[in-house]
Amino acid sequence: MSRSVTPIAKTPFQQYDLEGPVQPEMSWLPISFRKETGVGSYLMRMQPGAETIAHDHPGYEEFVVLEGELIDSDGTVFKAGDFVSFAPGTHHSSRTETGCVLAVFEWR
Repeated sequence: MSRSVTPIAKTPFQQYDLEGPVQPEMSWLPISFRKETGVGSYLMRMQPGAETIAHDHPGYEEFVVLEGELIDSDGTVFKAGDFVSFAPGTHHSSRTETGCVLAVFEWR
């Protein structure tokens, strides 16, 4: 059996830079995500008032809102417990007023 366990409460999050420059109001914890392939899973933490840089998805992006709320660029509000799927080619940005934690899954 091959298994990996990440103790989330004890593992420090890293500076978030997946859309280019470091965004200090956001952090992430790579679980299986690899920048070279753009595939895998990670946790993302956004502080209140944080906003992602507008970006395109080359593959599917899915996430579960674990805490807080996230507001997409079209005004849709995602709340804790929502599972969201974006198809390849989607262009958007997201922001949060409350702060939030997401479990993100990217695949192609």
